[in-house]
Amino acid sequence: MTERFLPLFELTRGNIVESIHYGAIAVVDSHGKLLYSYGDPQTVAFLRSSAKPFQALPFFERNGPATFGLTQKEQALICASHEGSDEHVQVAESIQKKAGIKESDLQCGVHMPGDATAYKALIARGQTPTTNRNNCSGKHSGMLAHAKMRGLPLDTYLDINHPIQQDILSAFAEMCKYPREKVEIGIDGCSAPNFAAPLYNSALAFARVCDPHDVSEGRAKALNEITSAMTSHPEMISGRGEFDCRLMQVGKGQIVCKRGAEGFQAIGLKPGMLGNPLTRAGGSPGVGITFKVSDGDLLFRTINIEPLNRVRPAVTLEILRQIGALNDSQLKELAEFGPTLPIKNHRGIVVGESRPVFKLERVK
Repeated sequence: MTERFLPLFELTRGNIVESIHYGAIAVVDSHGKLLYSYGDPQTVAFLRSSAKPFQALPFFERNGPATFGLTQKEQALICASHEGSDEHVQVAESIQKKAGIKESDLQCGVHMPGDATAYKALIARGQTPTTNRNNCSGKHSGMLAHAKMRGLPLDTYLDINHPIQQDILSAFAEMCKYPREKVEIGIDGCSAPNFAAPLYNSALAFARVCDPHDVSEGRAKALNEITSAMTSHPEMISGRGEFDCRLMQVGKGQIVCKRGAEGFQAIGLKPGMLGNPLTRAGGSPGVGITFKVSDGDLLFRTINIEPLNRVRPAVTLEILRQIGALNDSQLKELAEFGPTLPIKNHRGIVVGESRPVFKLERVK
């Protein structure tokens, strides 16, 4: 019997392994074949913010972005966990103006921005953040724009029985090829409904996002618009210099990356990313990768107040290295994120290292 979570990532001090993070991984192609796994690929986990492309999907399917004349940058923010920078806030405000909604309509709550410059500026000015600084303000603006477009109530847009949320749930279940009634429902940090499904199914969904060969023409068009927006403007999806953004920049349109809270990570690879580089054209189908770090991979902040997750970026790079999705040049460009990194103390002295410790099991 497969253990649900297995050792994924460790930190050393001297000659001793001081800390171990556990997790589970699923790598699935767009035809539903489980290619690789580690731990139990049937582990059920909430996608948290990794669900945002699916939460945007019904709006895109109904041509919402075209209806309101949204730019690709604005479309990307709807799928984002942005960092609340001034740039992100300006894009959120533009979406709201075009859709005829107000910041006060958003029910995502308020938190300090992840962006270090915005964080320090607010403190220096003695100001508290507004709702648009919330990393989910783009998603909520998209949901409200969708409701506005259809003449649906705005004040209850987060109720699971609201038509917007029902459409999202159905779209998510269909993309996962998972029974709608089996999808576990929870409430996210931003108060929107969120979904849990087996890692296998969420990986399948991301594979189909990148390779929508078996969906309707309208859905394929919407998925292509979503992936194009995300990869064309990765600085909207997280923040400039952050891992999701950097991986998509290095992937040059072939990789979709979306983190979620509590140690969830999702990656989608466009067709042709795996196998012999000389025969990739028209070769491998799209691939989805999801994994869950069991302890949540809590966020740290550097001395410059920049947000940092130590496990998921390194594990993502190691997965992509093991399956051959990144070449040596690309790995070098992303070396600041791992896979193996020195651990330094407050004086900059190397005292150990952080490193992945898993080997993916290829499924035959």
